[in-house]
Amino acid sequence: MFIGEHIHSIDKKGRVIVPAKFRENLGSSFIVTKGLDNCLFVYPLEEWNVLENKLKSLPLTRKDARAFVRFFFAGATECELDKQGRILIPNNLRCHAKLDKEATIIGVSNRIEIWSSQEWKAYNDDDDLSYENIAEKMAELGI
Repeated sequence: MFIGEHIHSIDKKGRVIVPAKFRENLGSSFIVTKGLDNCLFVYPLEEWNVLENKLKSLPLTRKDARAFVRFFFAGATECELDKQGRILIPNNLRCHAKLDKEATIIGVSNRIEIWSSQEWKAYNDDDDLSYENIAEKMAELGI
């Protein structure tokens, strides 16, 4: 399980350190893809396979399902950690997540999200996403 929030700089080559707490659960290789809300999603291979199977079961006849599958798979790349615990984030993914100098890396249960620190701050400053509003909506879902 991935939990917590960490801030790391991005070097000129587009590499960022993956927090030590996350490395063991990621395994030797893992998938990085475009995420929702202008971030990147990072999945251990086991979790990626679960998601892949769910996405494969979506009806090919539905335009929105095809678009969603394209979004996830076209942006996906398999990555490995280097000896310093860094990953190289491809340019297309850095552009998608607006990553420049600093990244906020968060644990979200079965995946990691990599955010531009500026985007993460803006996301958290959104009044619609206040803890009270989120709690209300979760209560509607029975949580």
